[in-house]
Amino acid sequence: MKIKSKILIIAGSDSSGGAGIQADIKTVTALGSYAMTAVTAVTAQNTKGVKKITPIPTKNVQKQITMILDDIGADSVKIGMLHNVSVIKCVYSILKKYKLKNVVLDPVMIAKDGTKLINSNSIAYLKKLLLPLSNLVTPNIPEAEVLTGYPISNKDDMIRAAKKILNMGSKNVLLKGGHLKSKMIFDILATKKEIKIFKKRKIRTKNTHGTGCTLSSAFATCLSQKKNIVKSCKISLRYVDKAIASAPGYGKGFGPLNHLVSLNLKNSNV
Repeated sequence: MKIKSKILIIAGSDSSGGAGIQADIKTVTALGSYAMTAVTAVTAQNTKGVKKITPIPTKNVQKQITMILDDIGADSVKIGMLHNVSVIKCVYSILKKYKLKNVVLDPVMIAKDGTKLINSNSIAYLKKLLLPLSNLVTPNIPEAEVLTGYPISNKDDMIRAAKKILNMGSKNVLLKGGHLKSKMIFDILATKKEIKIFKKRKIRTKNTHGTGCTLSSAFATCLSQKKNIVKSCKISLRYVDKAIASAPGYGKGFGPLNHLVSLNLKNSNV
């Protein structure tokens, strides 16, 4: 397989391999592109939860990113866990300076076990600085509630929240509906032109560790390969669905996905 594009991943590390940088690399590679990384934090975690978070110094993060961009360059950028204001400002400055395209922001705020991964001050800077530079932002329902201040309990609430986040500056918003307590999942794609709803039956499983990281990395990969926003959305959601359905069942908590499922995807044009 020929490598199709280059993806810069700016995110935290997950020692258990199911989420964060590790999930991002697996996703980008499985979908046919070249993954490069800037690690923002190192976590000690497993499928049962996060035990320790160690931020990487901002100057180190900056150097990781600029070394990549000054040499190899990037067709797309996936941004995950940004642990503090200093790193957020650093990433903002680099995005502006290098005029980076196809920026996908996964506003990572809360771990599966409920551990808070970002403070309120950082959230304000994330909204002010990074949302306007993003081609796509991919919040789940709890993250969308934090971003908008709205409670979300149904599809109509999701649409209202997605529109609000769109008005904060991101070019497109994919609001993920997996947290709703219903048999069906609605994923809401809000663009400047339309609201598109992707509907599917919920898979009953505990193997969902790293779904957000995986989806945003899949999206960044598709955009880097010159697929439009709707096609990128369809492919990425399908990839994650199949990866959940064929999860290996590792660990005693929320298990990881099967990132190799792309090898079995047919007619995806990835």
